[in-house]
Amino acid sequence: MNALSSPSQTASAAVSTNLREFLAFKLGAEEYGIDILRVQEIRSYEKPTRIAKAPDFIKGVINLRGVIVPIVDLRLKFHLDDASYTEFTVVIVLNIGSRVVGIVVDAVSDVITLSSDQLRPVPDFSSTIASEHVLAIGAIEERMLILIDIDKLMTSEEMGLISQPAA
Repeated sequence: MNALSSPSQTASAAVSTNLREFLAFKLGAEEYGIDILRVQEIRSYEKPTRIAKAPDFIKGVINLRGVIVPIVDLRLKFHLDDASYTEFTVVIVLNIGSRVVGIVVDAVSDVITLSSDQLRPVPDFSSTIASEHVLAIGAIEERMLILIDIDKLMTSEEMGLISQPAA
């Protein structure tokens, strides 16, 4: 066996490919995470232009350097307590498919790298978030992150933002 393919190097390469990075953010008292590869930028909250007959959780749209971006308030979408807008409230701008969408969250905390052994299955329970929109629970010491499949959530029928590609 040559030095380039020693078992320890092969194992460490396998471990590194099992690592995933998530942007951690707060909604109420809970901490959530989304795939960092979907994040385009993080912006301070600015009041969007309201669109008539849009669901309550769609706050409106903003003009982001010539791109009209729908803004979804995840606190309202997940039926959390009243959404109050503070200096910590931010909009996470996401690239989902060929669309750009913004989500309003209470605060962004950090980027967390998780290995597959830190991901726990989602227990069966009644929740405001449909189970198909939750990837896993990320466990980091005493910290727990609800990892959201942001692609599935934003392309879900009830969101009405991004159409599913034809099969």
